[in-house]
Amino acid sequence: MLHLLRMEYTRTEQDAAPHIRGHVDFLERHHAAGTFLVSGQTVPSAEGGLIIAAGVDRAGVERIIAEDPFVRAGVGRYTITTVDPRRAHPAIAALLDREDASPATS
Repeated sequence: MLHLLRMEYTRTEQDAAPHIRGHVDFLERHHAAGTFLVSGQTVPSAEGGLIIAAGVDRAGVERIIAEDPFVRAGVGRYTITTVDPRRAHPAIAALLDREDASPATS
């Protein structure tokens, strides 16, 4: 499964600022574990950010995002969209940890 995690600020960026270091540590920890494949700020950044996560079920991803310092401080919240990929580019197919995710062909 892939999970698209859209984080949106519930307060101002200034309110979130004291929690940025903890949020970055959170991202780095989950990137190092291989759970977060991609993360970044939306453009414009005042809207929040997006994470693509894999290798964990929906309940697991819910536990992970509850650890985010932005969530714990009440300055951010996540919307989770879970995707069951059926086709993937060969460069990412192995990351999906799915035997039935076929590479996309043209």
